[in-house]
This record gives sequence, C-alpha cells and structure tokens, in this order.
Amino acid sequence: MSKAHMLRGVCLLWQVALMTAAGSKLWDVPTTSNNLSESLQWQPHCHHRLLQDGVRITAEIPPKLEGTWLSTRCEVRPGPEFLTRSYTFHPTRHFQALQHYYSDSGCEDPAYSLLIQGKLRLRQASWITRGATEANHHLTKVAIVVHSLAAKQRLVSRLPPSCVAPTLGRVVTGKPHDLHNTRAGRACLAAMGFSMMEMDVVRVETQHHNHGGEIQELFLGDIQTDWTQRTHYRPTGYQQPLQSAMHHIHPCPVCALVYRSTEQHPPVLPHRPQAPISLARRWVSQQCETRPTVLFLTREFDFNPDQHSWEGIYRHYSDPICSQSTFTLRASGHYAQGNPSVKVPGATEFVFKVTEVRVTAEDEPTTKLLNGTKMGKCGRAGAWEVGVEQDLSPTHGCTVLGIKLPHKEYELFKVELDHRRHLLLYVGERPTDGSSPDRPSRRATSFQPPLMLCSGGETLPSSRNSSGFNSKQVQVDTNGTGRLTQILLVVLGSAVCSWIWLF
Repeated sequence: MSKAHMLRGVCLLWQVALMTAAGSKLWDVPTTSNNLSESLQWQPHCHHRLLQDGVRITAEIPPKLEGTWLSTRCEVRPGPEFLTRSYTFHPTRHFQALQHYYSDSGCEDPAYSLLIQGKLRLRQASWITRGATEANHHLTKVAIVVHSLAAKQRLVSRLPPSCVAPTLGRVVTGKPHDLHNTRAGRACLAAMGFSMMEMDVVRVETQHHNHGGEIQELFLGDIQTDWTQRTHYRPTGYQQPLQSAMHHIHPCPVCALVYRSTEQHPPVLPHRPQAPISLARRWVSQQCETRPTVLFLTREFDFNPDQHSWEGIYRHYSDPICSQSTFTLRASGHYAQGNPSVKVPGATEFVFKVTEVRVTAEDEPTTKLLNGTKMGKCGRAGAWEVGVEQDLSPTHGCTVLGIKLPHKEYELFKVELDHRRHLLLYVGERPTDGSSPDRPSRRATSFQPPLMLCSGGETLPSSRNSSGFNSKQVQVDTNGTGRLTQILLVVLGSAVCSWIWLF
C-alpha cells in the first residue's frame, strides 16, 4: 500500500472520529466574431462580487433531480478524455445518461457514445462531503455506438484481446451494441475506464436572480485522476457541473446541441478560435470550489509575465458556500512557459516554482492547531494569532499543512473564451490522492474549475456570507451539527491529508 493511500485512510478515520421557456429563447445562439482580438473581453469586476449583487444560492438536501442536465462545454477528464454529457432523471428513480466521447479537445470529432440506464436511490446527507447527498446507483444497461472506423480502431488498440474478440470486434459503426449484459462486456467497461461512481455524490445548486430567473447546476462526484483506481473510487469532490435544460445560462449553444443529441447522433460542437496563452492580470475563482476529501476554497492569481513571477491567494473554508473561513494561504514564486501539450491539444505546459508562502489563521480552531505544531515545523511555534499572517520560509514550509519550501510543480494551463467572450483560465487538476505533480510524468491531463479574468485592482471577498444564501443545507450546516469547532478541525485534518500543492 502506498503512503498516499495510507495517509488517505488515516484522514478518513480522523473525519469519522472527530422545459418551460418562451419560444426559441431556450436555445438562443449568440453571434460570433472570427476576429479573436476584437472578441476578447475581461470581467470588469470579479465574479464573486457580481454573484453577491442580486443572486441568492440555495442547495436542498435531498436534491430534486427530475429533468435533464447538460454539459455547457467540451469537458476534459483525466486520461485525457474529451466528452459531453446529457443525464435525464425520472420521478420513478430511473435515469438515462448519454456520454459522448471525442478524439479531439474541442469535441468536434465524435468517437463513440455510451447509453447508460439504471436506477438511483438518494440516501442521507454525506458525512464526508459537506453539502452533498450520498446515493446508490444500479446499472441495467450500457450500450456503445461507435461513430467511425478510425474511432473503433483506436478503441480496440487500447483494450485487451479478451474484450475485443467477443464484443467490440462485432461492433458495427453507427449501430448500438450492448456492453453490460455479457460477461466480456463488463470486463470491457472496466478496461475502458468506465464507471458511474460519480452518481454516488450529488448536489444541486439553484441561483436565484433578482430579475426572477433561475440557474440550476447538478454537481456529481469527481473522477479519480489515476486511471487504475477510477472504476472503484468513491468520490468526495465534484466534477464540472451540468446545467438544467429548463434553468440554465442564456444563451447556451452547447446546451442546445447536447440536448438534441442521441447515442447515434452525437453533438458536434462549433470550432472555437484558440485564445492566446497570456497570463497577465488577475484571475479569480467563479464559485466556491470543492476538492476531494472535504476541501472548500477559492483561488486568486496575479501573474507578471515580464518578471515571470506569480502570486496566488488560496482562501480555505469549512463549508460548501465558502462563508466560514479557516485559513488563507498566500504563495509566490516564478514560472517558465514550456511547449504546447501533446496529450491535451490547446493546452500549454508550465513549470512553477514556489519560493515563499505566508499563512493566516482565520479562526480559533485553526490557530490552536497551528500553535500545537513542533518547533521548527510550521512558522513560529506558539506565535500564531487569528488574522495575523506568518511567513513559513524560516521553517521551509509547514508539515501540518503539507507545505514544503522551495517546491517545483509541472503544470498544465489552457485559456478559453466562454459564451460571453470572457477569458477563462484552466489550471491542471490536482491528483486525487493528495500527491504533487513534482515531475513531468505526473503532469495533469484534465483541469480544475476555470478562473475568470478580472480587469484590475478589485479584491476577492474573503466570504460569500453577505450574498443572501438561504437553504435547507445552510440550516443543516449551521444548526444541525452544533459542533462547529470539531467540523473546522476535521477540515484542517483534511488539509493535512489532501492538501495539494499548489494550484
């Protein structure tokens, strides 16, 4: 057993102990410009500030899943895999999921589609991922449709012979072939890295806007970054959310294409011009982010291309709406831009060096935990105070937070335009086991939630508490536990286990 798996087990034990819209407006497609320089825009104010102005977010437990939920862009999973998804849930607890896989990072060249049917039973609120609901799924059918001979050959080339001969060898292009009801087929699903364990962690967020509109997002469990572990990995974080077919951001041209798709007619997404990989200015999280093993945070980056320097601010919280601060981490260093990625077309390889880290404890439990560290292991032992920043350079990091200085990481960056022509920065996804991409072979092949470009000197709020959050989940979190101190210590324990350095 690896040290990472042992550490993860210790951490889990620690946690235990302590379609109705008007006319065609549902699928309005914006006009596009082929002139990239004319279309580039940045957000005049940080998204968190906009979110607080006239938006209220609710998240009920258990969530209401009935309806269809859609990808809003070409998604990237570890591997890499490029796909779009359309999931439909019925009141009878039955669901039908369509996963369309592509040979390119823009989802323009369909390779094959999977039609998945089964039942989902919602259970209790998750004791691991705060704000989520645990669920059990049972698959009744998995069928594949291969869309080209070239795609079939690529698929066959990476599967064992025992899978190819009795199953995929008989697949006819454009025709459904059942993979789930044969013995060899089940082995094929595992060899393909197929798993629906994502459905074991569920959360639905609703954004209520002052003008009366609603946006609903479905968060399902994260995908294990280690291919050999993904088929039996039980998620504790989330992947990119799906949006409701009835309540989504307008316009959403990708939603329209995905909604109309079938297993035999996958969506072909329109070509997007490649945005330049320029890191200048400031980039911030668009929402409260969740990482595996109960880590809630927001990120904020400033890059100086002239000096090849960077600074990152990571604000950590104990709750899924990022309202209860635990600690803030400010890191800085230098970076070097590498070559375009071969594995993930459109992305660029970077190497980042972390030379300085400063930490601010934001509450008493965190302060107590840091003051309990041994001399020389995490700043000035016994000198931690709430709201007072400490430099970790003299102790070369902080063992309790998993920080080591200096530190080097091999990163993957990608810049895209969203439907409103705002620049988004995608940073490589962190290894699920809590390790670091400290060598080229561990460089990410998928991404974290995108960061949005801000225009200038606005400051990302340290809390979303003033944004009018009000839901059953908030009531459960603040009143149902009655043990905030213990919860915060558990979150810090998770940081020890799953702190992923750094981006």
